[in-house]
Amino acid sequence: MRAGVALGVLLACAALAGCGGASSSATTAAARTQPAPLRVHGPTLVAAGDVACAPGEPRTRFACHQLDTAALIARLRPDAVAALGDLQYEAGSLADFQGSFDRTWGRFRDRMHPAAGNHEYGTPGAAGYFASFGTRAGQPGEGWYSYALGSWHVVVLNANCDIVGCGSGSPQQRWLAADLVAHPARCTLAYWHQPRFSSGLHGPDAALAPLWRTLQRSGADVALSGHDHDYERFAAQDADGRLDRTHGIVQFVVGTGGKSHYPILLARRNSRAHASVFGVLALTLGRGAYRWRFVAEPGVGFRDGGTARCH
Repeated sequence: MRAGVALGVLLACAALAGCGGASSSATTAAARTQPAPLRVHGPTLVAAGDVACAPGEPRTRFACHQLDTAALIARLRPDAVAALGDLQYEAGSLADFQGSFDRTWGRFRDRMHPAAGNHEYGTPGAAGYFASFGTRAGQPGEGWYSYALGSWHVVVLNANCDIVGCGSGSPQQRWLAADLVAHPARCTLAYWHQPRFSSGLHGPDAALAPLWRTLQRSGADVALSGHDHDYERFAAQDADGRLDRTHGIVQFVVGTGGKSHYPILLARRNSRAHASVFGVLALTLGRGAYRWRFVAEPGVGFRDGGTARCH
């Protein structure tokens, strides 16, 4: 993060009495959550992005907590880890991956499914990222792929739209449409780095609307992103941000993997919970339903959790 942006973040944090505190303690359910909690059993997916500081950068109250979030993942013992991009700062070089990310989150590589962030492209072609993860990151030059987790179909996209293209008719959008047809599932989850909707400093990214529409047409249920260094949950929405309890997608922003905090100064429409904290999102993916729980670092009072049915 550039020095000017970093100073702006620190000033905003000071105005909010520190970015370490939660901006919400909401535990309200998502738009499709049932009145009574569902009994959900299935594999667990843990997710977060915006993870590892450069090797040697010191841990402070508001930065470089990648070792702490790795400890949360180890405690949760998930079946899969969704690494939501910007996994290694500042430019995603292979040497930095080996010197920082690998020494913290690297212990979960055997169950990790990464998405490419914008900082990965600080190295041309995201070469360090693709060299670090190999075939687990999809094809170099693309970075999109899918996998099954229990009864769920999971899609990983590349939201660096100015580099790989996200528009209608783009190679990625055509691949996504074909993949969803080839893998029909009652429940579908997708993730990528830059969020379609966000109340954070980066804000929403309209370039992702064609991919969102493609997912929604196939009945996708949940979308995960990082990029803004905060946690936020939105109610089910369509690609234009309109509340849609029947066909909309519930989005979580989980840029809480350790790098730093961003404040949320004003929550956008349909935002249901948010906080500037470090932590991970734990999702239990059951047959026809899911349970979510945000797990913050010890000593942080913020909680957000609930259950919902798939479409």
